[in-house]
Amino acid sequence: MTDNQWVIFGFVFQSCFMMRFLVQWIASEKEGKSVIPISFWFFSLAGAAGLLTYAAVYLRDPVFALGQSTGFIIYIRNLVLIRRSQRKEEAELKEKETLKPSLDEGEKRPE
Repeated sequence: MTDNQWVIFGFVFQSCFMMRFLVQWIASEKEGKSVIPISFWFFSLAGAAGLLTYAAVYLRDPVFALGQSTGFIIYIRNLVLIRRSQRKEEAELKEKETLKPSLDEGEKRPE
């Protein structure tokens, strides 16, 4: 890629990285409290991936690359924790539904 293409590449992924703050701000305003939506972590991951590539391949900057790669681990870990929590909630909901008492045959069913 040319230098200009690399700069555009860098700006695209920097914009992606900055979007995480915008989605977090919007989500927090909607909730009326500070929240971090899942999209925050996906924007973080995408931005870090692009900026890591930019730093390592184009700039050949080990300091910048190291900074982006450590964030990568944190973003992936948060997504794993979120997914784990969602699965637990789904399992608990499913368990509650199976434990609901069923109507006896003699009882009148609601219409």
